[in-house]
Amino acid sequence: MTGPDRQITKVLVANRGEIALRVIEACAARGIATVAVYSEADATAAHVRAADEAVLIGPPAATESYLVTDRVLDAARRTGADAIHPGYGFLSENAEFAEAVGAAGLTWIGPGADAIRAMGTKIAARERMMAAGVPVVPGTHAAGQDLDVIAAAADEVGFPLLVKASAGGGGKGMRAVHEPSELRPALEAARREALGAFGDGALYLERLLIRPRHIEVQVFGDRHGNVVHFGERECSIQRRHQKVVEEAPSPVVGPELRARMGAAAVAAAKAVDYVGAGTVEFMLDASGDFYFLEMNTRLQVEHPVTEEVYGVDLVGLQLDVAMGRPLPMRQEDIAPRGHAIEVRLYAEDPARGFLPATGTLTRYRPSRAPGIRHDGGYAEGDTVAVHYDPMLAKLIAKGEDRGQAIGRLVRALDAWEVHGVITNLPFLLAVARHPEYVAGNLHTGFIPEHFPDGLPEPAPSRDALIAAALADAMGLGTSGAGGAAVAGDGTRGDASAPWHLVGPWRGCA
Repeated sequence: MTGPDRQITKVLVANRGEIALRVIEACAARGIATVAVYSEADATAAHVRAADEAVLIGPPAATESYLVTDRVLDAARRTGADAIHPGYGFLSENAEFAEAVGAAGLTWIGPGADAIRAMGTKIAARERMMAAGVPVVPGTHAAGQDLDVIAAAADEVGFPLLVKASAGGGGKGMRAVHEPSELRPALEAARREALGAFGDGALYLERLLIRPRHIEVQVFGDRHGNVVHFGERECSIQRRHQKVVEEAPSPVVGPELRARMGAAAVAAAKAVDYVGAGTVEFMLDASGDFYFLEMNTRLQVEHPVTEEVYGVDLVGLQLDVAMGRPLPMRQEDIAPRGHAIEVRLYAEDPARGFLPATGTLTRYRPSRAPGIRHDGGYAEGDTVAVHYDPMLAKLIAKGEDRGQAIGRLVRALDAWEVHGVITNLPFLLAVARHPEYVAGNLHTGFIPEHFPDGLPEPAPSRDALIAAALADAMGLGTSGAGGAAVAGDGTRGDASAPWHLVGPWRGCA
Protein backbone atom coordinates (compact mmCIF):
# COMPACT_ATOMS: atom_id res chain seq x y z
CA MET A 1 0.00 0.00 0.00
CA THR A 2 1.73 3.16 -1.20
CA GLY A 3 0.79 6.72 -1.91
CA PRO A 4 2.39 9.97 -3.02
CA ASP A 5 4.04 12.20 -0.45
CA ARG A 6 1.71 14.90 0.79
CA GLN A 7 3.22 17.90 2.49
CA ILE A 8 1.59 19.11 5.71
CA THR A 9 2.00 22.80 6.46
CA LYS A 10 -0.69 23.51 9.09
CA VAL A 11 -2.26 21.06 11.54
CA LEU A 12 -5.55 21.62 13.34
CA VAL A 13 -5.49 19.76 16.67
CA ALA A 14 -9.00 18.48 17.34
CA ASN A 15 -8.48 18.08 21.06
CA ARG A 16 -7.52 19.91 24.25
CA GLY A 17 -5.33 19.63 27.33
CA GLU A 18 -1.96 17.92 27.47
CA ILE A 19 -2.34 15.91 24.25
CA ALA A 20 -3.10 19.09 22.29
CA LEU A 21 0.06 20.63 23.71
CA ARG A 22 2.05 17.49 22.87
CA VAL A 23 0.93 17.62 19.23
CA ILE A 24 1.62 21.36 19.01
CA GLU A 25 5.13 20.76 20.34
CA ALA A 26 5.82 18.03 17.75
CA CYS A 27 4.54 20.22 14.93
CA ALA A 28 6.67 23.15 16.07
CA ALA A 29 9.76 20.92 16.01
CA ARG A 30 9.08 20.26 12.31
CA GLY A 31 8.22 23.84 11.43
CA ILE A 32 4.53 23.04 10.97
CA ALA A 33 1.98 25.71 11.98
CA THR A 34 -0.84 24.75 14.35
CA VAL A 35 -4.48 25.63 14.98
CA ALA A 36 -6.21 25.03 18.31
CA VAL A 37 -9.93 24.67 18.70
CA TYR A 38 -11.57 25.49 21.98
CA SER A 39 -14.86 25.75 23.79
CA GLU A 40 -16.02 28.77 25.78
CA ALA A 41 -14.74 27.05 28.93
CA ASP A 42 -11.24 26.78 27.42
CA ALA A 43 -10.85 30.33 26.13
CA THR A 44 -7.66 30.88 28.16
CA ALA A 45 -6.46 27.26 28.23
CA ALA A 46 -2.81 26.37 27.75
CA HIS A 47 -3.32 24.72 24.35
CA VAL A 48 -5.04 27.87 23.08
CA ARG A 49 -2.10 29.99 24.19
CA ALA A 50 0.44 27.62 22.64
CA ALA A 51 -1.02 27.28 19.13
CA ASP A 52 -0.31 29.69 16.28
CA GLU A 53 -4.05 30.25 15.81
CA ALA A 54 -7.15 29.37 17.80
CA VAL A 55 -10.83 29.08 16.87
CA LEU A 56 -13.84 29.06 19.20
CA ILE A 57 -16.11 26.17 18.26
CA GLY A 58 -18.90 26.23 20.82
CA PRO A 59 -20.19 26.10 24.41
CA PRO A 60 -18.42 24.23 27.22
CA ALA A 61 -20.18 20.89 26.68
CA ALA A 62 -18.04 18.66 24.48
CA THR A 63 -21.15 17.48 22.62
CA GLU A 64 -21.65 21.08 21.49
CA SER A 65 -18.00 21.86 20.69
CA TYR A 66 -15.16 19.34 20.51
CA LEU A 67 -17.39 16.51 19.29
CA VAL A 68 -19.14 18.45 16.52
CA THR A 69 -17.55 17.40 13.23
CA ASP A 70 -18.90 20.30 11.18
CA ARG A 71 -17.51 22.89 13.60
CA VAL A 72 -14.07 21.30 13.62
CA LEU A 73 -13.95 21.09 9.83
CA ASP A 74 -15.19 24.66 9.50
CA ALA A 75 -12.35 25.81 11.76
CA ALA A 76 -9.89 24.00 9.49
CA ARG A 77 -11.36 25.64 6.40
CA ARG A 78 -11.32 29.12 7.94
CA THR A 79 -7.69 28.86 9.01
CA GLY A 80 -6.33 27.06 5.96
CA ALA A 81 -5.27 23.97 7.88
CA ASP A 82 -4.40 21.07 5.60
CA ALA A 83 -4.36 18.27 8.19
CA ILE A 84 -6.13 17.25 11.40
CA HIS A 85 -4.65 15.41 14.37
CA PRO A 86 -7.35 14.03 16.70
CA GLY A 87 -5.16 13.33 19.75
CA TYR A 88 -6.86 10.70 21.90
CA GLY A 89 -10.40 10.62 23.21
CA PHE A 90 -13.07 12.78 21.60
CA LEU A 91 -13.11 12.02 17.84
CA SER A 92 -9.87 10.03 17.64
CA GLU A 93 -11.51 6.62 17.06
CA ASN A 94 -14.51 7.89 15.12
CA ALA A 95 -14.43 6.33 11.64
CA GLU A 96 -17.06 8.75 10.32
CA PHE A 97 -14.93 11.71 11.41
CA ALA A 98 -11.86 10.24 9.73
CA GLU A 99 -13.84 9.86 6.51
CA ALA A 100 -15.21 13.39 6.79
CA VAL A 101 -11.68 14.77 7.14
CA GLY A 102 -10.63 12.98 3.95
CA ALA A 103 -13.77 14.07 2.11
CA ALA A 104 -12.93 17.68 3.00
CA GLY A 105 -9.59 17.31 1.24
CA LEU A 106 -7.58 17.27 4.47
CA THR A 107 -4.92 14.84 5.64
CA TRP A 108 -6.07 12.60 8.49
CA ILE A 109 -3.24 11.93 10.93
CA GLY A 110 -4.35 8.48 12.04
CA PRO A 111 -5.35 5.04 10.77
CA GLY A 112 -7.85 4.57 7.99
CA ALA A 113 -11.57 4.46 8.73
CA ASP A 114 -11.72 0.76 7.78
CA ALA A 115 -9.11 -0.13 10.39
CA ILE A 116 -10.92 1.93 13.02
CA ARG A 117 -14.17 0.12 12.26
CA ALA A 118 -12.50 -3.30 12.16
CA MET A 119 -11.13 -2.87 15.67
CA GLY A 120 -13.98 -0.73 16.99
CA THR A 121 -16.21 -3.61 18.06
CA LYS A 122 -14.62 -6.24 20.28
CA ILE A 123 -16.54 -9.18 18.87
CA ALA A 124 -15.47 -8.44 15.29
CA ALA A 125 -11.92 -7.73 16.45
CA ARG A 126 -11.74 -11.08 18.28
CA GLU A 127 -12.83 -12.91 15.14
CA ARG A 128 -10.22 -11.11 13.02
CA MET A 129 -7.50 -11.89 15.55
CA MET A 130 -8.39 -15.56 15.63
CA ALA A 131 -8.18 -15.64 11.84
CA ALA A 132 -4.75 -13.96 12.03
CA GLY A 133 -3.47 -16.50 14.55
CA VAL A 134 -3.41 -14.06 17.48
CA PRO A 135 -4.36 -15.77 20.78
CA VAL A 136 -7.61 -14.55 22.35
CA VAL A 137 -9.20 -15.21 25.74
CA PRO A 138 -11.63 -18.15 25.44
CA GLY A 139 -15.19 -16.91 25.14
CA THR A 140 -18.23 -16.45 22.89
CA HIS A 141 -18.22 -14.45 19.67
CA ALA A 142 -21.69 -13.94 18.19
CA ALA A 143 -23.17 -10.44 18.46
CA GLY A 144 -26.77 -9.44 19.08
CA GLN A 145 -27.88 -12.69 20.72
CA ASP A 146 -30.86 -13.01 22.98
CA LEU A 147 -29.78 -12.91 26.64
CA ASP A 148 -31.00 -16.48 27.14
CA VAL A 149 -28.74 -17.67 24.30
CA ILE A 150 -25.75 -15.82 25.73
CA ALA A 151 -26.42 -17.24 29.18
CA ALA A 152 -26.60 -20.77 27.77
CA ALA A 153 -23.01 -20.43 26.54
CA ALA A 154 -21.68 -19.66 30.01
CA ASP A 155 -21.02 -23.31 30.92
CA GLU A 156 -18.80 -23.68 27.87
CA VAL A 157 -16.82 -20.54 28.81
CA GLY A 158 -16.62 -21.51 32.47
CA PHE A 159 -16.80 -19.53 35.70
CA PRO A 160 -15.56 -17.05 36.72
CA LEU A 161 -16.25 -15.09 33.57
CA LEU A 162 -16.67 -11.55 32.26
CA VAL A 163 -19.74 -10.13 30.57
CA LYS A 164 -18.43 -7.55 28.09
CA ALA A 165 -19.96 -5.01 25.75
CA SER A 166 -18.79 -5.35 22.17
CA ALA A 167 -18.63 -1.58 21.64
CA GLY A 168 -16.81 1.15 23.51
CA GLY A 169 -14.35 0.76 26.36
CA GLY A 170 -13.37 2.14 29.74
CA GLY A 171 -15.04 -0.73 31.57
CA LYS A 172 -18.57 0.28 30.59
CA GLY A 173 -20.86 -2.65 29.94
CA MET A 174 -18.50 -5.00 31.78
CA ARG A 175 -19.40 -7.24 34.72
CA ALA A 176 -17.44 -9.96 36.53
CA VAL A 177 -19.53 -13.07 37.26
CA HIS A 178 -18.29 -15.66 39.74
CA GLU A 179 -21.38 -17.86 40.16
CA PRO A 180 -24.16 -18.93 37.76
CA SER A 181 -26.77 -17.15 39.91
CA GLU A 182 -25.05 -13.82 39.19
CA LEU A 183 -25.13 -14.22 35.41
CA ARG A 184 -28.61 -13.06 34.41
CA PRO A 185 -28.55 -9.82 36.50
CA ALA A 186 -25.06 -9.09 35.16
CA LEU A 187 -26.20 -9.53 31.56
CA GLU A 188 -29.16 -7.23 32.05
CA ALA A 189 -27.10 -4.55 33.77
CA ALA A 190 -24.31 -4.73 31.18
CA ARG A 191 -26.79 -4.42 28.29
CA ARG A 192 -28.47 -1.37 29.86
CA GLU A 193 -25.10 0.29 30.43
CA ALA A 194 -23.82 -0.55 26.94
CA LEU A 195 -26.97 0.80 25.28
CA GLY A 196 -26.76 3.99 27.31
CA ALA A 197 -23.05 4.56 26.71
CA PHE A 198 -22.61 3.34 23.13
CA GLY A 199 -26.07 2.81 21.64
CA ASP A 200 -25.08 -0.81 21.07
CA GLY A 201 -26.25 -3.57 23.39
CA ALA A 202 -24.25 -6.45 21.85
CA LEU A 203 -22.58 -8.55 24.55
CA TYR A 204 -20.25 -11.52 24.71
CA LEU A 205 -18.68 -13.68 27.41
CA GLU A 206 -15.01 -14.10 28.14
CA ARG A 207 -13.18 -16.22 30.68
CA LEU A 208 -12.09 -14.16 33.69
CA LEU A 209 -8.35 -14.43 34.19
CA ILE A 210 -7.25 -14.41 37.82
CA ARG A 211 -4.76 -11.67 38.80
CA PRO A 212 -3.59 -11.05 35.20
CA ARG A 213 -1.24 -8.34 34.07
CA HIS A 214 -2.37 -5.80 31.48
CA ILE A 215 0.39 -5.57 28.88
CA GLU A 216 0.09 -3.49 25.72
CA VAL A 217 2.34 -3.32 22.69
CA GLN A 218 3.00 -0.14 20.70
CA VAL A 219 2.75 -0.77 16.96
CA PHE A 220 3.38 1.55 14.04
CA GLY A 221 2.58 1.12 10.37
CA ASP A 222 3.29 3.19 7.27
CA ARG A 223 1.62 3.49 3.86
CA HIS A 224 4.19 1.17 2.29
CA GLY A 225 3.12 -1.97 4.15
CA ASN A 226 5.76 -1.79 6.89
CA VAL A 227 4.72 -2.45 10.48
CA VAL A 228 7.01 -2.49 13.53
CA HIS A 229 6.52 -2.60 17.28
CA PHE A 230 8.20 -0.60 20.02
CA GLY A 231 7.96 -3.15 22.78
CA GLU A 232 5.49 -3.34 25.62
CA ARG A 233 4.08 -1.20 28.39
CA GLU A 234 2.90 -2.53 31.75
CA CYS A 235 -0.50 -1.00 32.51
CA SER A 236 -1.70 -3.21 35.35
CA ILE A 237 -2.17 -0.46 37.96
CA GLN A 238 -5.77 0.47 37.21
CA ARG A 239 -8.81 1.79 39.00
CA ARG A 240 -12.16 0.78 37.53
CA HIS A 241 -10.44 -0.22 34.28
CA GLN A 242 -8.78 3.20 33.97
CA LYS A 243 -4.99 3.18 33.97
CA VAL A 244 -3.21 5.06 36.75
CA VAL A 245 0.46 4.05 36.43
CA GLU A 246 2.20 2.74 33.31
CA GLU A 247 5.79 1.70 32.67
CA ALA A 248 8.10 0.38 30.00
CA PRO A 249 9.43 -2.21 29.79
CA SER A 250 7.31 -4.55 31.91
CA PRO A 251 9.14 -5.97 34.94
CA VAL A 252 8.26 -9.52 33.86
CA VAL A 253 8.70 -9.40 30.09
CA GLY A 254 12.06 -10.57 28.82
CA PRO A 255 13.44 -10.61 25.25
CA GLU A 256 11.80 -13.91 24.25
CA LEU A 257 8.31 -13.01 25.48
CA ARG A 258 8.70 -9.49 24.09
CA ALA A 259 9.45 -10.94 20.66
CA ARG A 260 6.41 -13.22 20.78
CA MET A 261 4.02 -10.52 21.97
CA GLY A 262 5.47 -8.05 19.48
CA ALA A 263 5.02 -10.50 16.61
CA ALA A 264 1.39 -11.09 17.62
CA ALA A 265 0.78 -7.33 17.81
CA VAL A 266 2.32 -6.78 14.37
CA ALA A 267 0.15 -9.59 12.96
CA ALA A 268 -2.91 -7.91 14.47
CA ALA A 269 -2.00 -4.58 12.84
CA LYS A 270 -1.29 -6.16 9.46
CA ALA A 271 -4.65 -7.95 9.57
CA VAL A 272 -6.37 -4.57 9.20
CA ASP A 273 -3.74 -2.83 6.99
CA TYR A 274 -2.91 -0.53 9.88
CA VAL A 275 -1.29 2.86 9.29
CA GLY A 276 0.07 5.12 12.04
CA ALA A 277 0.32 4.65 15.80
CA GLY A 278 -1.76 1.98 17.49
CA THR A 279 -1.75 -0.18 20.59
CA VAL A 280 -2.53 -3.87 20.84
CA GLU A 281 -3.57 -4.78 24.37
CA PHE A 282 -3.03 -8.19 25.93
CA MET A 283 -3.74 -9.92 29.22
CA LEU A 284 -0.79 -11.90 30.57
CA ASP A 285 -1.45 -14.71 33.04
CA ALA A 286 0.85 -16.13 35.69
CA SER A 287 2.00 -18.96 33.42
CA GLY A 288 3.28 -16.55 30.77
CA ASP A 289 0.42 -17.08 28.33
CA PHE A 290 -0.98 -13.91 26.76
CA TYR A 291 -4.31 -13.17 25.10
CA PHE A 292 -5.58 -10.39 22.83
CA LEU A 293 -7.84 -7.94 24.65
CA GLU A 294 -8.45 -5.12 22.15
CA MET A 295 -6.70 -2.68 19.84
CA ASN A 296 -6.74 1.07 20.38
CA THR A 297 -6.61 2.70 16.97
CA ARG A 298 -4.94 5.90 18.14
CA LEU A 299 -2.08 7.29 20.16
CA GLN A 300 -2.25 6.32 23.85
CA VAL A 301 -2.10 8.52 26.93
CA GLU A 302 0.91 6.51 28.09
CA HIS A 303 2.95 6.86 24.88
CA PRO A 304 5.70 8.94 26.62
CA VAL A 305 7.16 5.92 28.42
CA THR A 306 7.73 4.24 25.05
CA GLU A 307 9.27 7.44 23.68
CA GLU A 308 11.68 7.63 26.62
CA VAL A 309 12.76 3.98 26.48
CA TYR A 310 12.99 3.64 22.70
CA GLY A 311 14.24 7.13 21.86
CA VAL A 312 11.45 7.83 19.37
CA ASP A 313 9.07 10.76 18.85
CA LEU A 314 5.81 8.94 18.21
CA VAL A 315 3.84 12.09 17.40
CA GLY A 316 6.54 13.25 15.00
CA LEU A 317 6.45 9.80 13.40
CA GLN A 318 2.68 10.16 13.01
CA LEU A 319 3.23 13.35 11.05
CA ASP A 320 5.86 11.73 8.83
CA VAL A 321 3.71 8.68 8.07
CA ALA A 322 0.67 10.88 7.32
CA MET A 323 2.78 12.64 4.69
CA GLY A 324 3.51 9.30 3.04
CA ARG A 325 7.05 8.78 4.27
CA PRO A 326 8.22 5.24 5.07
CA LEU A 327 9.19 4.26 8.59
CA PRO A 328 12.85 5.16 9.13
CA MET A 329 13.66 2.05 11.19
CA ARG A 330 13.60 -1.74 10.92
CA GLN A 331 12.44 -4.08 13.66
CA GLU A 332 15.94 -5.38 14.31
CA ASP A 333 17.10 -1.82 15.02
CA ILE A 334 14.55 -1.29 17.81
CA ALA A 335 15.55 -2.15 21.38
CA PRO A 336 14.69 -0.74 24.83
CA ARG A 337 17.18 1.28 26.85
CA GLY A 338 16.52 2.05 30.48
CA HIS A 339 13.17 2.20 32.23
CA ALA A 340 10.38 4.79 32.31
CA ILE A 341 7.29 5.15 34.51
CA GLU A 342 4.31 7.46 33.96
CA VAL A 343 1.70 8.54 36.50
CA ARG A 344 -1.46 10.51 35.76
CA LEU A 345 -2.29 13.49 37.93
CA TYR A 346 -6.06 13.86 38.28
CA ALA A 347 -8.18 16.57 39.89
CA GLU A 348 -9.96 14.15 42.20
CA ASP A 349 -10.16 13.34 45.89
CA PRO A 350 -8.76 9.89 46.82
CA ALA A 351 -10.17 10.22 50.34
CA ARG A 352 -13.73 10.60 49.02
CA GLY A 353 -14.06 7.86 46.46
CA PHE A 354 -11.98 9.74 43.89
CA LEU A 355 -14.69 12.31 43.31
CA PRO A 356 -13.70 14.85 40.62
CA ALA A 357 -12.53 18.18 41.98
CA THR A 358 -12.58 21.69 40.58
CA GLY A 359 -10.93 25.00 41.39
CA THR A 360 -8.11 27.33 40.39
CA LEU A 361 -4.48 26.23 40.42
CA THR A 362 -3.14 28.89 42.75
CA ARG A 363 0.28 27.23 42.72
CA TYR A 364 1.48 24.65 40.20
CA ARG A 365 5.17 23.72 40.20
CA PRO A 366 6.06 20.28 38.82
CA SER A 367 9.52 18.89 39.44
CA ARG A 368 12.20 19.71 36.86
CA ALA A 369 14.81 17.25 38.14
CA PRO A 370 17.05 15.14 35.85
CA GLY A 371 15.22 12.21 34.29
CA ILE A 372 11.81 13.84 34.81
CA ARG A 373 9.40 14.80 32.03
CA HIS A 374 6.18 16.72 32.58
CA ASP A 375 3.40 16.58 29.96
CA GLY A 376 0.74 18.93 31.28
CA GLY A 377 -2.38 20.65 30.06
CA TYR A 378 -2.64 23.28 32.78
CA ALA A 379 -0.49 26.06 34.21
CA GLU A 380 -0.52 28.07 37.41
CA GLY A 381 -3.60 30.30 37.48
CA ASP A 382 -5.69 28.05 35.22
CA THR A 383 -9.16 26.96 36.29
CA VAL A 384 -10.11 23.28 36.39
CA ALA A 385 -13.77 23.04 35.40
CA VAL A 386 -16.32 20.24 35.46
CA HIS A 387 -16.80 19.81 31.74
CA TYR A 388 -13.94 17.46 30.78
CA ASP A 389 -11.77 14.58 31.91
CA PRO A 390 -10.11 15.52 35.23
CA MET A 391 -6.57 14.60 34.14
CA LEU A 392 -4.27 17.59 34.69
CA ALA A 393 -0.92 16.21 33.64
CA LYS A 394 1.41 13.25 33.37
CA LEU A 395 4.76 12.91 35.07
CA ILE A 396 7.29 10.56 33.49
CA ALA A 397 10.42 9.37 35.32
CA LYS A 398 13.27 7.82 33.32
CA GLY A 399 16.14 5.84 34.82
CA GLU A 400 18.89 3.47 33.78
CA ASP A 401 16.87 0.72 35.45
CA ARG A 402 13.52 0.31 37.21
CA GLY A 403 14.91 1.03 40.66
CA GLN A 404 16.37 4.36 39.60
CA ALA A 405 13.16 5.27 37.76
CA ILE A 406 11.07 4.57 40.89
CA GLY A 407 13.44 6.62 43.04
CA ARG A 408 13.24 9.57 40.68
CA LEU A 409 9.46 9.21 40.45
CA VAL A 410 9.01 9.31 44.23
CA ARG A 411 11.27 12.34 44.64
CA ALA A 412 9.52 14.19 41.80
CA LEU A 413 6.06 13.47 43.19
CA ASP A 414 7.16 14.55 46.65
CA ALA A 415 8.45 17.85 45.22
CA TRP A 416 5.43 18.56 42.99
CA GLU A 417 3.55 21.60 44.34
CA VAL A 418 -0.15 21.67 43.45
CA HIS A 419 -2.36 24.06 45.40
CA GLY A 420 -5.92 25.24 44.88
CA VAL A 421 -7.33 21.94 43.55
CA ILE A 422 -7.53 18.58 45.32
CA THR A 423 -5.58 15.95 43.37
CA ASN A 424 -4.62 12.29 43.56
CA LEU A 425 -0.97 13.23 44.16
CA PRO A 426 -0.84 11.61 47.66
CA PHE A 427 -2.36 8.45 46.19
CA LEU A 428 0.27 8.29 43.44
CA LEU A 429 2.98 8.61 46.06
CA ALA A 430 1.42 5.84 48.14
CA VAL A 431 1.35 3.50 45.12
CA ALA A 432 4.93 4.32 44.08
CA ARG A 433 6.18 3.64 47.63
CA HIS A 434 4.18 0.45 48.15
CA PRO A 435 6.53 -2.52 48.66
CA GLU A 436 4.55 -4.72 46.27
CA TYR A 437 4.82 -2.10 43.54
CA VAL A 438 8.53 -1.69 44.17
CA ALA A 439 8.91 -5.47 43.97
CA GLY A 440 7.08 -5.52 40.62
CA ASN A 441 4.26 -7.72 41.90
CA LEU A 442 1.58 -6.15 39.72
CA HIS A 443 -1.83 -7.24 38.50
CA THR A 444 -5.07 -5.55 37.44
CA GLY A 445 -6.52 -5.92 40.93
CA PHE A 446 -3.57 -4.18 42.60
CA ILE A 447 -5.49 -1.07 43.68
CA PRO A 448 -8.61 -2.89 44.96
CA GLU A 449 -6.35 -5.29 46.86
CA HIS A 450 -3.97 -2.81 48.46
CA PHE A 451 -6.11 0.35 48.50
CA PRO A 452 -9.70 -0.92 48.85
CA ASP A 453 -10.87 2.36 50.37
CA GLY A 454 -8.76 4.66 48.24
CA LEU A 455 -6.57 6.75 50.52
CA PRO A 456 -7.44 7.74 54.09
CA GLU A 457 -7.76 11.39 55.02
CA PRO A 458 -4.20 12.70 55.42
CA ALA A 459 -3.06 13.66 58.91
CA PRO A 460 -3.00 17.44 59.40
CA SER A 461 0.35 19.03 58.70
CA ARG A 462 2.47 20.54 61.47
CA ASP A 463 1.77 24.04 60.11
CA ALA A 464 -1.97 23.37 60.21
CA LEU A 465 -1.73 22.09 63.76
CA ILE A 466 0.25 25.16 64.88
CA ALA A 467 -2.36 27.41 63.25
CA ALA A 468 -5.11 25.52 65.05
CA ALA A 469 -3.20 25.82 68.33
CA LEU A 470 -2.80 29.55 67.92
CA ALA A 471 -6.49 29.93 67.14
CA ASP A 472 -7.25 27.89 70.25
CA ALA A 473 -4.96 30.08 72.39
CA MET A 474 -6.68 33.20 71.11
CA GLY A 475 -10.05 31.81 72.05
CA LEU A 476 -11.00 31.08 68.45
CA GLY A 477 -10.92 27.29 68.68
CA THR A 478 -13.53 24.79 69.70
CA SER A 479 -12.29 24.38 73.26
CA GLY A 480 -13.53 27.81 74.40
CA ALA A 481 -11.84 31.05 75.45
CA GLY A 482 -9.88 29.66 78.35
CA GLY A 483 -8.61 26.39 76.90
CA ALA A 484 -6.37 24.01 78.80
CA ALA A 485 -3.24 24.94 80.73
CA VAL A 486 0.15 24.93 79.03
CA ALA A 487 2.45 22.17 80.28
CA GLY A 488 6.11 22.68 81.05
CA ASP A 489 7.32 21.21 77.75
CA GLY A 490 5.37 23.80 75.76
CA THR A 491 2.42 21.55 74.92
CA ARG A 492 -1.12 21.84 76.13
CA GLY A 493 -2.05 19.69 79.07
CA ASP A 494 -5.22 18.54 77.25
CA ALA A 495 -4.16 15.53 75.20
CA SER A 496 -6.81 16.31 72.57
CA ALA A 497 -5.71 19.91 72.05
CA PRO A 498 -3.67 20.99 68.97
CA TRP A 499 -0.70 21.90 71.19
CA HIS A 500 -0.35 18.29 72.29
CA LEU A 501 -0.50 17.00 68.72
CA VAL A 502 2.19 19.43 67.53
CA GLY A 503 4.67 18.16 70.14
CA PRO A 504 7.30 20.07 72.13
CA TRP A 505 8.26 23.53 70.94
CA ARG A 506 11.06 25.86 71.88
CA GLY A 507 11.63 29.56 71.56
CA CYS A 508 14.23 31.03 69.20
CA ALA A 509 17.86 30.59 70.37
